[in-house]
Amino acid sequence: MPTEPALPDGRRAREVLAELRALRTADAPTRGGRTFAYVYDAGLDGLDELAAEAYTAFATVNGLDPTVFPSVARLENDVVGAVAALLGTPGAQGTFTSGGTESILLAVKTARDNARAERGITEPQLLLPSTAHAAFHKAASYLAVEPVVVPVDPRTFRADAGAMAAAITPRTVLAVASAPSYAHGVIDPVAEIAGAAAARGVLCHVDACIGGWILPHLRRAGREVPPFDLSVPGVTSLSVDLHKYAYADKGASVVLYRDAGLRRHQYFAHAGWPGYPVVNPTVQGTKSGGLLAQAWAVLRYVGEEGYTALAARVAEASDRLLAGLRASDGVRVLGEPAAGLVSFTVARAEGGAPDLGLLLHLADEMRALGWYLQPQLSFDGLPPNLHLTLTPATVGQVDALLADLATALEKARALEPVTVDPALTAFAAGLDPEALGPDEVAAVLAFAGLGEGAGLPDRMAPVLVLLDALPGALKERLLSEFIGSVFRI
Repeated sequence: MPTEPALPDGRRAREVLAELRALRTADAPTRGGRTFAYVYDAGLDGLDELAAEAYTAFATVNGLDPTVFPSVARLENDVVGAVAALLGTPGAQGTFTSGGTESILLAVKTARDNARAERGITEPQLLLPSTAHAAFHKAASYLAVEPVVVPVDPRTFRADAGAMAAAITPRTVLAVASAPSYAHGVIDPVAEIAGAAAARGVLCHVDACIGGWILPHLRRAGREVPPFDLSVPGVTSLSVDLHKYAYADKGASVVLYRDAGLRRHQYFAHAGWPGYPVVNPTVQGTKSGGLLAQAWAVLRYVGEEGYTALAARVAEASDRLLAGLRASDGVRVLGEPAAGLVSFTVARAEGGAPDLGLLLHLADEMRALGWYLQPQLSFDGLPPNLHLTLTPATVGQVDALLADLATALEKARALEPVTVDPALTAFAAGLDPEALGPDEVAAVLAFAGLGEGAGLPDRMAPVLVLLDALPGALKERLLSEFIGSVFRI
C-alpha cells in the first residue's frame, strides 16, 4: 500500500539554510545581553566563528574510540588538564562530558559504585541541600539512589552545614554542595559540608557547573572567593560547565575526581557480546568530536588573562545591577550573589511580603520590552523570584535594564492581580497525579491555557500562578504532559 514519503524532495542548500534562519526569528536572542537565562555571551568578536570552524573541523570525528581517533585523546587531555590545573590537586583526573547534567549523573554513579565496592552499600542515599540542581534528582531517579533533601537557611539561602551533617546515615554515598547554587547564586559552606562527609567516610561533590570557571578568575581579578574546589579537604569530585562562563558552545562540561581510582567507577565496560569490546567513560558512546574541539579552541583563544578580564566585566555588571535593584522600591535581592547570578523578588510596598502575581506580571512586562528574566516559583518556604544570569555582554545593558525594570514594575503594579480560585487549589490538592487519565490531564492543561495546539500564551503570569499553587507531584505530571504536547510526534 503506498504511503506518504517521510521527506520531501531534496532542496538546494541555500533554501534549507534560509528555512533554518527563519525558524530562529521566533527564538529569544542568544547574543546582545538581553536574555538573562540559558545563554552565556562573552561579547568577544570572532569567538562564535572560531567555535563554529573548530566544530566543523571535527564534526565527523567519532569520540567513541580514541585509539582510532587519537586527536580525541589529545584534545580531551588538554581540556581536562586545564580544568584540573584551575580546580584540582595533584593526581586529579576527569572526563569531558556533554553538559552539567551528564557530569552530575556520572558523579552520582561513581559515588554509588564506589560505596558498593568499598562499603558494601546496596541501598544508597544521596544527601542534598534543597537548592541543589534538579540534575541530582534526575541522576537519583535514573540510578536508583534515594535523595535525602535538607532545607537551606531561609535567610541566606545557603546549605545548612549542621543539618547536612546530622542527615548523614550509614547509607549516604555522596553529599553535595553548590558553588554557587543556580536558584540564588550563593555559595554553600563547602568546607564544612565536605569535612562532615569525610569524617563519616562519605564522598562530597561540589556542583560548580556555573561557578567553576568564573570563581577562580574572579579571585584573580581581586574579588573575595571562598575555597570550594578539590583543594578543600573532603571534596572528592567537582563538575564545571565550559559552555557557561568559559563561553564554549553547548554542550561542554568536565567532571573532575580526586584520583584515577575514583574516576574508574564512572566507566562502563562490556565484553559479553560478539561485537567490539566496549568501554565508555561517559553516558554517550558514539559522539562527535566537534564539541570537544570547539571547547578546546575557545579555551585557547580566550586564555588566562582574557578570562580574568571577562570575569571582571561580569563582576562590574553584577555590582551595578545589585546597587540598582537594592535602590528600587519594593525590590529585594535574595542572599549574597557571588558569581554572576542574581535573584530578586518584589512586593507591593517596601518591606512587604513577596507578591507572586506582581512578580510574574513584571516578568511579562519585561518580556514585552525585549528582556527575558527567568521566573522561579516558590518552594518549601523560599520566595518566588526572577533570576538573571549576567555575562560580559550585559555590562552595557545594565542601565537600560534598570530603567525598563522601573517602567515595567509601575505597569505591573497597575494591573489586576492574578490569583487562583481557592476551590481549584483545594480540588487539585486531592488529585492523584498517577491516576489522572489523558482526558483529565488535557482538561487541566486547557484550563491553564496550555491546551494541545494552543501554543504558549502571550502572558505567562496566569499559567505560572496556577502552577505555583499546585502540589509538586501534580505540577511535575502536567509539565511532562505539556512538553509531550510540544514534541507531539
